[in-house]
Amino acid sequence: MQETDYDVIVVGAGFAGIACARTLAQHGARVCVVDRKRDLGERIHTTGILVAEALLHPCLAGLPAAQIRAVPHVRLYAPNLRSVRLAAPDYRFYTTDTPALMRWLGDGLVERGITLRLGTPFRDAQRTGDRWRLPGIGRARWLVGADGATSRVAMRLGLGRVDQWLYGVEHEFDGVALREPDALHCFISKHYAPGYIGWVAQTPTGVQAGLARRHTPGSPVVPDIDGFLRHTAVMTGLSAPGRPDSIRAGLIPCGGPVHAWQRDGVVLVGDAAGMVSPVTAGGIHAGLRHGSAVGEALARRLQCPDAGDIPVVTRAVPGFRTKRVLRWAFDHAQFDGPFDLAFRTPFMRLVAERLYFHRRGHVVPAPDVPPSMD
Repeated sequence: MQETDYDVIVVGAGFAGIACARTLAQHGARVCVVDRKRDLGERIHTTGILVAEALLHPCLAGLPAAQIRAVPHVRLYAPNLRSVRLAAPDYRFYTTDTPALMRWLGDGLVERGITLRLGTPFRDAQRTGDRWRLPGIGRARWLVGADGATSRVAMRLGLGRVDQWLYGVEHEFDGVALREPDALHCFISKHYAPGYIGWVAQTPTGVQAGLARRHTPGSPVVPDIDGFLRHTAVMTGLSAPGRPDSIRAGLIPCGGPVHAWQRDGVVLVGDAAGMVSPVTAGGIHAGLRHGSAVGEALARRLQCPDAGDIPVVTRAVPGFRTKRVLRWAFDHAQFDGPFDLAFRTPFMRLVAERLYFHRRGHVVPAPDVPPSMD
């Protein structure tokens, strides 16, 4: 296959890679995005739960209304299943039809003149002068690794690699309704989700239920999502959801940004660079922001070729210092008993509001169980 010259080749058509490619194209760069998947809606790892800020990103402008569903509240459950409902003024979370969203984003790349090559895995790259050559794909001044938490670009080219993980699994049930559909249901449980939480939410097409736990490389232990669903059914109403219509699973970075995420004309973005909150594991909004910031920096460097190879994007790299401390505490001091006792204290509520809303929310006057359980 003929190899083509580009300004930038982006490996990976996830949120960060798409944001980077679109930003570069807006500045007139010739961009190629490659992804090993033949369909961007298959083998998805992300949960598809969006914070409100993500919908303000240009990549999601014009998103069809049928692909998102507003979720105005969070119902947070203690290990003993006592709960409190939280909210913040004018703030919403959103759930999505994730496969449809990814296909829509891929179509947007093509509409903007960006070359999208699906079914094209990254195997290797050679540095020749000031350009990268990817056999069978093309040559480019810059190479962007947006290929996820187990980035092959990082591994092959000697960049920093993610080394702290959560392992998550999520089931989707089409045509199913929750007892309380306007809440993002989050469950704290060291038994089912050590180091993280379980979640259940209404989506535009049904219900998604997920679970994640701290992961040790080589460990055969995976989240017990079937047990989790049985344990929480009395609260969610998913007493007999049947077999899931789709299953997603994968590793989630939780250690903060990797140390060496750029050098010699190659840069990592999104999950590949560890741009995921160590506490909430939220990576969509961070990936969109980081991808766009790297795209802006690379566009400036392409316009000034004598400026050198290393893009300066320090403002796009969060330190996650506080959240890394909270991650350590969650890993070493998560005990169900103290959570049950402290759950309703003002301090715990304040911590929850800060984590979910990044500012002070408020406790919604509501019963401790979903209304139909009264």
